[in-house]
Order: sequence, then C-alpha cells, then structure tokens
Amino acid sequence: MTAPAPASVEGLLLTADGLLDGELAHATTAGRHRGACLALRTALELCVDRVLEAAMPGLPRTTGRAKLLLLHSVASTGTARRAKALWSQLSLGCHYHLYELGPTYAQVRAWRAEADGLIRELIH
Repeated sequence: MTAPAPASVEGLLLTADGLLDGELAHATTAGRHRGACLALRTALELCVDRVLEAAMPGLPRTTGRAKLLLLHSVASTGTARRAKALWSQLSLGCHYHLYELGPTYAQVRAWRAEADGLIRELIH
C-alpha cells in the first residue's frame, strides 16, 4: 500500500472549486459547501505553515490558532488579521450544527476569493 500524496494548496483550492461547481452530485448542496469550506481552511493552514516554516525553521508543532498569531511576526498586520478572520469563518462554515443553516453558495464563493487573495499575498 502506498502512502497518500500530501495535499497541496493548489489542489485544495481546485477541490473547493469542484465542490462549488457541483462535483459529487450525489452529495447535498450543504455538504458540498461545507466540504469546500474545509478544503479552503486546509489550504489556508498549509500556506500559513509554509510561510512560518520559511521564516522560522524548526518551529515546534503547535495549534492553528497559535500559528495565526505568529503570522503577525512575518506578514503585515492587515494580512494576518484577514487570515485569522477567514480561518474563523471557514471553521464555522465547515462544522455542522443541527440548529444552524450551512454557508450559502455566495458566502463560500466570497471566502474562496478571499482565500485566493490571501494565499497569493502570503506566498509572494
């Protein structure tokens, strides 16, 4: 058995696009939206990991929230704040709560655009 290939930021963004475009037609719309949120959040987390590893080699394993706080030391304050806000929104969007409606297509599309912009800022 071979080990799965590590996820890439680009691959996760494409996965989110595919889910929003109706791939996995047998899944519910809400499920595809939540799946896209999870793919986007994971892409953002991978990007933050890469930026922090480049700036602080050997960074010990820590939580996503702690990494978002550390991002302030290697990115502009505005970019770090946007990343934290987007991560929080995506986290809410990918969790199912019986008493809440899931994220709408328009919300997830807006988050997708924001993720793309943030990832481009952080990488370049």
